[in-house]
Amino acid sequence: MLGLFALPLATLSTSRRGARCGWLGAACAILALFAGRSAAAQDDRDWRRRERPPESPQRFAFELRFGPYRPLVDDEFPQEKPYETAFGKDRHPLYFGIEFDWQLLRIPKVGTVGGGLGWGYTSTSGTATIATTGAPSAETTSLSIMPMYGVGVFRFDFLARETVVPLVAYAKAGFGYGLWWSSNDLRTQGKGHTWGTHFALGGMFLLDALDEHAAVELDNEWGINNTYFYVEWMLANLDGFNHSGDHSVLHIGANTWVMGLAIEM
Repeated sequence: MLGLFALPLATLSTSRRGARCGWLGAACAILALFAGRSAAAQDDRDWRRRERPPESPQRFAFELRFGPYRPLVDDEFPQEKPYETAFGKDRHPLYFGIEFDWQLLRIPKVGTVGGGLGWGYTSTSGTATIATTGAPSAETTSLSIMPMYGVGVFRFDFLARETVVPLVAYAKAGFGYGLWWSSNDLRTQGKGHTWGTHFALGGMFLLDALDEHAAVELDNEWGINNTYFYVEWMLANLDGFNHSGDHSVLHIGANTWVMGLAIEM
């Protein structure tokens, strides 16, 4: 009789042990899953510490620049308004430029200080208005401007380097120089150059934040530390150092905004 009960009891005991082991195994699997996800999240947060250092040396920055450029010629001659007369009131030609910066000094927990050189080009053409009749002229007039500058540059990149906020602010100040030349269908030409000052304020979005591991690969393969999209207010004050009313000085500067892409290496 005892033998008849021994088999069911043993079977029941084995079944309970199996159930306990099954629940224990499932709990262990869930804990392992959460632990793995937690470790992966921690790895993602620590990607700079794990992969970025040692970072390649950062000494330079390069910018591609685009934006509207309406020269302030009419500010010098508000009565005659030669630019509006020749090209129209709402003409804002496209400006294309490049800038190369040398980051001389890094201030810990703040940013970089250095110098920059910039070059740009813009050109426009239109049909002038005859002053006596107000009718459009049959001649096409063109104006080309090549603004250049040398500036000091300060970049505040602490947030982008040390926190999760992928933003950089910067300021530029220095001197500008511009070449200009004009012509019309009759081949009569004018040309000249103007000195002045150059100022800019801007903000940059760190594109590395969109794909951080790809950013590491760019650094490892090409030595590109960071890539940015930026927007900048620019005052190219090419007015001959405020020689207002001087007909020998053409105000070819502009108060405008530009945007583009930048890399640091």
